[in-house]
Amino acid sequence: QVQLVESGGGLVQPGGSLRLSCAASGFTLDYYAIGWFRQAPGKEREGVSCISTSDGTTVYTDSVKGRFTISRDNAKKTVYLQMNSLKPEDTGVYYCAFESRYYSGRHCLSGYGMDSWGKGTLVTVSS
Repeated sequence: QVQLVESGGGLVQPGGSLRLSCAASGFTLDYYAIGWFRQAPGKEREGVSCISTSDGTTVYTDSVKGRFTISRDNAKKTVYLQMNSLKPEDTGVYYCAFESRYYSGRHCLSGYGMDSWGKGTLVTVSS
């Protein structure tokens, strides 16, 4: 059974940075897709970024392009989300999710094909 554990959330001032980690376990696949999603209070879940661990293909939602970077360490089965120039509207619970195959950026960001989800880590951007 796939297990995902997020870490790295916290309180940061606007303009600051955080790095989230998603540690995956419980499976034997070498290549898969990992997505980062977020949900702000009172809002629907939003796809933030995805990565294919086979070839490193990445995708970002428009609001984070140029500020967030997704990366992976296949040996550690860990995916990172480096978040820079954080804004108050980036506040929310950030979840990572696993899918056994990377089909496309649009598909991944929708979240509908994800097989497993982590419990989330809270990011608060506030002065």
